[in-house]
Amino acid sequence: MSAEKQREIASKGGRAAHEKGTAHEWTADEARNAGRKGGQVSRGGRGRLVVPSDATPGPEAADDGGATNRGE
Repeated sequence: MSAEKQREIASKGGRAAHEKGTAHEWTADEARNAGRKGGQVSRGGRGRLVVPSDATPGPEAADDGGATNRGE
């Protein structure tokens, strides 16, 4: 199926859901949280650079309960 045909079918489904009243409308907060979660996934959930195992951690390295991958 062509991309154009898929888009057309999806568009009809979206319009039908809005007419029926079952479509989800994002709030600014929901959209912000979804974008943040997507960013975490694309970075591997780290949110910062990985410190090499031979480097001495600085004062900014807080104990995160072992959630980061340090090559162990």
